[in-house]
Amino acid sequence: MKFQRIVFAALAGLLSAGALANGTITQLSGTLSVKRADGSVRILSVKSEVIPGDTLETQKDSYAQVKFQDGAMITLKPNTQFNIAAYNFSEAKPQDDNAVFSLLKGGLRAVSGLISKRGNQDAYRMNTATATIGIRGTIFDVDDCKTGACRKEGSNETHEPGVYVSVRDGEVNVGNGVGNLLLAAGQFGFIAANNVLPRLLPGDPGLGVIPQASLVETVTSGGKNRGVCD
Repeated sequence: MKFQRIVFAALAGLLSAGALANGTITQLSGTLSVKRADGSVRILSVKSEVIPGDTLETQKDSYAQVKFQDGAMITLKPNTQFNIAAYNFSEAKPQDDNAVFSLLKGGLRAVSGLISKRGNQDAYRMNTATATIGIRGTIFDVDDCKTGACRKEGSNETHEPGVYVSVRDGEVNVGNGVGNLLLAAGQFGFIAANNVLPRLLPGDPGLGVIPQASLVETVTSGGKNRGVCD
């Protein structure tokens, strides 16, 4: 009986640990590391699991895709830092949904999952250096050209410092302490600072680079080697 109790306790521990694994690395090209909430750092590989509190970082020429339990996917571009501030998904309890991400540096493409499409419309948030992005079913790119300079490929020309948002499908609401900007598919926004009103751009800033078609088979819009973030 004592042995059985030990086995059941061990299994319960494994199940509990597995329940914390809210995301999985499904595609990786290059080097991806994670810094845990306890300060520990390690290198990740395909099938590695991530949890709330993790800060993921890609190196130069590295791309990584994270798939979450609700079907959401985040593709990290090179030289990117991305934090999973909070994540909770229960298929039977939409009212408990919560996904809070932070782009600390670099750029990413986000494909939203069920959390953005049911229950609380404010359950999904993407924080950036200059604004917070709220969505409801969409594909969008975010590039932080404020904490790091962004230049067009093959050129020394740099973009104006700030955060750029490109909507591939659906719509997003970009807001900060000054105001909000609603962006629909095919529209592009720019937020210079958290005390500056977000503004609509006249065209594509040319930062939506996802060069390897095999890396993210589910993302087909944008990405024609048009730009790069340093």
